[in-house]
Amino acid sequence: MMASPNVDPRNLNTLWCSVALETLVRCGVRQAVVSPGSRSGPLAVAAARQAGLEAIPVLDERSAAFFALGLARQQLRPVVLICTSGTAGANYFPAIIEARESGVPLLVITADRPPELRACAAGQTIDQQKLYGDFVQFHHELALPEMTEAALRYLRQTLAHACARTSTPYGGPVHINAPFRDPLAPLANPAVERFAQDIDWNHFFAHLAPAGAVEPVGRAPALSADVHGAIILGPAQPRDPESFVATVGEIARKLGWPVLADGLNPARNYASRIPHLVTTYDAILRAGGIADRLKPEVVLCLGGWPTSKVLRGWLETSGAPVWLLSTRPDNRDPLHGNTRQLGISLRTLAAGLPEGSGYNGYEEMWRSYEDTARRMFDQRLDAESRMFEPKAAWLLARHLAVGTPLFIASSMPVRDVEYVWPPGDRQIRPFFNRGANGIDGTLSTALGVAHGGPPAVLLTGDLALLHDSNGFLIRPKFRGSLTIVLINNQGGGIFNHLPVADYGGPFEEFFATPQAADFASLAAAHGAEHIMIHDWSQYIGLITALPAAGIRVLEVQTDRQQDAAARKQLFADIAAGPANSGGPTD
Repeated sequence: MMASPNVDPRNLNTLWCSVALETLVRCGVRQAVVSPGSRSGPLAVAAARQAGLEAIPVLDERSAAFFALGLARQQLRPVVLICTSGTAGANYFPAIIEARESGVPLLVITADRPPELRACAAGQTIDQQKLYGDFVQFHHELALPEMTEAALRYLRQTLAHACARTSTPYGGPVHINAPFRDPLAPLANPAVERFAQDIDWNHFFAHLAPAGAVEPVGRAPALSADVHGAIILGPAQPRDPESFVATVGEIARKLGWPVLADGLNPARNYASRIPHLVTTYDAILRAGGIADRLKPEVVLCLGGWPTSKVLRGWLETSGAPVWLLSTRPDNRDPLHGNTRQLGISLRTLAAGLPEGSGYNGYEEMWRSYEDTARRMFDQRLDAESRMFEPKAAWLLARHLAVGTPLFIASSMPVRDVEYVWPPGDRQIRPFFNRGANGIDGTLSTALGVAHGGPPAVLLTGDLALLHDSNGFLIRPKFRGSLTIVLINNQGGGIFNHLPVADYGGPFEEFFATPQAADFASLAAAHGAEHIMIHDWSQYIGLITALPAAGIRVLEVQTDRQQDAAARKQLFADIAAGPANSGGPTD
């Protein structure tokens, strides 16, 4: 049963904003991230006073937005962002783009000047109408606060609708622009107090409740266990990873098809639930003869397309018809293949499939190649003594505690996870910002993922961490534990794997962009612990037992050029391994 409504009738602005925040809490919002400012003062006061809300102040709006994004990813419910007028809201834009592309529920409230102070050179005023364009699912400018019950009902229903739009029919950001006239401070106004006394606030809010998830309906396609079919699991952050993987396992069992699971999919961490799991496809498919032999006749893609460029290229050239499962209405196929989009749930698909024979020669080919490649990967990485970047990711999979949340930065960390993350049952939960694939907001998002939860880990490169170093400003308000595994190769390692690296000239300065930051000093400036990693034994000890609280940086210094060459050689050797073994016959 909800507590009594938290309404603040000291003046019109406090009443308006307290009704707004009470509405959002009753609609399921539990957290608000607030950046300082004058025009947003009434909203900040209301958020701070709302008993059902954790209000977290964050100075830098860009960090604040990514922190809220991380909270929303962790909680799988909308998080409110509040900022003042002017360029403050513009700093939210990168996180809003990521939220849109990856389906994360965010409710953005930007305070604004009243109409009479716009377009007349008033301070800290820009045009905030549809500030985020088509990147939000719903935009609305609130009316100015008004002391009538009809206006408050409009406010209540508009925000209830906005909150629902963050999650239905699918997740994404919503923007509310909120203008205010002075007084912005909570000065007392007896007339407002008398007005508020005449409203039955319990009845006013009684009908509000969190929006329920919409279960898409439809029919499953006719898929057969008698064809060479492949199930592709792209990056996914499902609400219930265990249930998600169990349903995928049911689909794989019924069809008898191999499941090629991206490193950013929870399937690799619930491996025993998937009867035909493949994790080394990126290396296997680098061998042309094997790639041709494994050409699929049909593809079932559950979720987004995988990170692996090699796998995407193989799918694209195969010409196989693709069933793409997605309840989003927008086009989710960047390969522009022979694709039909299924607007049904995973559960509906599984229930609609008949029981198969359980035998499929195509799956056995994949299994044989997987066994050989996985054995080679594990042997080579286990024997590697130098600070080799992929080994840092591989060891996380083997030594993190069961259920550890792991945020994986874009660029090389996400690819190393894709390449080497082994199958296991440690139930490690991957988080990531792969909607727009940017490195911005990495630290702030990871802190949001870790806030109030179990000890978590961030795997990141040096440039991604430096790009969001203001995220460290969240530390005083951070509740939880975050261990940052920092791969410091003094630059953007991913560019060493691109053709531009072969042309010299401005490559090092304008692409790799090496930095000379002292991470020990940076951590110390923010009260975070810093430990330099000297060998893998030390590293294993530190990731096996994560601290209960605080922020800790484990710095792994590597050689960018040597690692790029070593990766290429490793992939070449492993691709040659299955080919030289003769492989199975169909």
